Amino acid sequence: MVLTRSFLFLFVGICGMIGYTRSKPDPEKSNLLFVWTDQQQAASMAVYGNMIIQVPNLNKLAEESFVFSKAYVSQAICTPSRSTVMTGLYPHQNNCTSNGDPLDEKYRCLPRLLDEEYRSAYMGKWHLGDEIFRQHGFDVWVSIEDHYYNSFSEGRDRSERSDYHQFLLDLGYEPTDVEENVFSRKFAVSLPIEHCKPKFLEERAIDFLERNRDNPFVLYVNFLEPHNPFSGPLNDLHSREDIPLPENFRDPIDENEPLLYRVLQEDCAATFGKSEEKIRELTGKYWGLISQVDRSLGAILDKLDELGLAENTIVVYTSDHGEMMGAHGLVRKEVNYEEAVRVPWLMRVPWLEKEQVIKEDPVSQIDLVPTLLELMGAEIPEELPGKSLSSYLMGRELPEEMVFIEWAPRGKGRYAKLKYDRSVYDPERLSRAFYNSSRCVVSPDGYKLTVSRGDKSFLFDLNNDPMETTNVIGEESYAPVVERLFQEILQWQERTGDTLSLVL
Repeated sequence: MVLTRSFLFLFVGICGMIGYTRSKPDPEKSNLLFVWTDQQQAASMAVYGNMIIQVPNLNKLAEESFVFSKAYVSQAICTPSRSTVMTGLYPHQNNCTSNGDPLDEKYRCLPRLLDEEYRSAYMGKWHLGDEIFRQHGFDVWVSIEDHYYNSFSEGRDRSERSDYHQFLLDLGYEPTDVEENVFSRKFAVSLPIEHCKPKFLEERAIDFLERNRDNPFVLYVNFLEPHNPFSGPLNDLHSREDIPLPENFRDPIDENEPLLYRVLQEDCAATFGKSEEKIRELTGKYWGLISQVDRSLGAILDKLDELGLAENTIVVYTSDHGEMMGAHGLVRKEVNYEEAVRVPWLMRVPWLEKEQVIKEDPVSQIDLVPTLLELMGAEIPEELPGKSLSSYLMGRELPEEMVFIEWAPRGKGRYAKLKYDRSVYDPERLSRAFYNSSRCVVSPDGYKLTVSRGDKSFLFDLNNDPMETTNVIGEESYAPVVERLFQEILQWQERTGDTLSLVL
């Protein structure tokens, strides 16, 4: 049954009398400010344990928000994860299983699930096809990326460039690649902070808020940062001596773990170096990019306050996937380790709560769309596999449900440039690993099982091994856990129409 907004308000009021919330809901139609980043691991602000990184605005937002301490993506790479955030469907359901897959217009994003009176805008990186063109029901489109023009759909003008490209031209800059007529990402991050992408998006977002202060609105702002190249104007903001190494930095990925992960570790050592100094240097630059986003986030939130919109605006902050940044000797995403699949997820809902509430249960971004729909008084389509977390926000216990993460093969060509000793690996095993598909489940009682077709499966006991250093899938004492979680995966596959064939 779908709660109507009036019933939800009544329920919230009752909850307030029994201590679930302190705030009276605003009766007007609520707005949404959805801010997200690219490749930001959870451990990048105080509430997630990082007391060193300089992100005062994120820390302040967290103090006013529901904080999901164990929030997981649907797949640890850009396009598939983004497809879930935008549609509320798993990648295998909306056919965005690999980077660059276009999101078909038949799959509805949030603006098409809300009343038409909402003014909607999408700003920043999209990575779901036809990058720079307005689509999927958004009224306003502000683009920043020009590296996907070769994959524009038929009929699109491949000579068109992004709004950020035009912004740089207006400032007098000349494209770094004259033949392709593009500014490289490396060039963009070398500019003064006033000319970088976060500031550009900040100014466009503020302009949208000012123009729509009297209209219900939905505003998505997607920063590219802290995605590589790991460099920017705040590279030196954090002292390298203050930066700790991940506890599992020197954890060897051995024969008992996926072959692909071992190859990736070898490549990262060759590409980024494996010394403590190298990783601290890289981490400092990575943190600087997050601090850069933090400044722009602060300006946008200040504008909400200035316009008197904060009390009636839901604010969401999250990322499309994490980043290993030295954990297990890796610098990348696309693995099922916690650093890559767990992300920050803050949700400020002023009429429910004005102080920080930490939610410890594992949750999935598959629940983002249904939760927002219910909070904004819209019906939740039956085809969405996720659930609304609104009652969970209001103090109800979350039913013990599993979190599922998938992986689709990227293919051997995607890994052709990896740096590793090819002579020590069996070519046939390596090929299977490169084309591997897997399904992963994270259980409320602290286990993570990944079942692979083409590479090593693994089970981590997160209760006793939070750094995921020991694969216990072959240990007899864990056999009942493995069988139980494998059955959960099979049942989830049946419910969601996932046809990948798996065996233990």
